[in-house]
Amino acid sequence: MSWQEKLDNTRDQLRGLNKTIPDTTRAFGALGKAVKEGGTLDFKTKEFVALGIAVAKQCEACIALHIEALIKSGATRDEISDVLSMTIQMGGGPAMMYAAKALECFDELSD
Repeated sequence: MSWQEKLDNTRDQLRGLNKTIPDTTRAFGALGKAVKEGGTLDFKTKEFVALGIAVAKQCEACIALHIEALIKSGATRDEISDVLSMTIQMGGGPAMMYAAKALECFDELSD
């Protein structure tokens, strides 16, 4: 499955979840908005943190969503790679495997 297909499937799954538990998903969305709009760090930096966590937690859907947001924010392959290096340092072998997936996702979605 391509990363674009994974993004599309993830959005379909989230739409279904939104219909089933709208109060919860709306509250989660409000939390995300508050976190990304407030504070000291800029949006792109916060997305780099989110990508690192997504890789460390081995969440492919999260990786795709945060890579997409980073591409829209103008992140470069070198910046993504630097974040992935730090994630590997902190997460070891499992992080390395998902870092490879994240870089593949960046390459596919940024074409």
